[in-house]
Amino acid sequence: MNKKMNPQLLQFAKAMRHVATDAENLLWQRFRAKRFMELKFRRQQVIEPYIVDFYCHEIGLVIELDGGQHNTENGRAYDVELTQFLEALGLTAVRYWNSDVLGRTDVVLEDLWWLCSQLKKDER
Repeated sequence: MNKKMNPQLLQFAKAMRHVATDAENLLWQRFRAKRFMELKFRRQQVIEPYIVDFYCHEIGLVIELDGGQHNTENGRAYDVELTQFLEALGLTAVRYWNSDVLGRTDVVLEDLWWLCSQLKKDER
């Protein structure tokens, strides 16, 4: 059952890579080319019907970076829906505020290191 992905969604995800936020760019520099724990991360990955900020297939991890629009009633509802969808697929979803990624990068990376270590253990 290898159904084709929505080509418009794929094109939108590709376009989003070119207009990344500062927080996304910062983390991508840490993640790209297996620089973080030798894990392969993809950015703006389509997991239909959504596009997630970062995805690591190897350990089933989705990382979402949130700006102010996520701190609205609609934004919070969307985030809950997305998280439930991802968890139903057996994925782990984690969220960080853009401001934390930019202002407390070390704390975010330490948290991710711990989480990825746990998920790698679970994969064994």
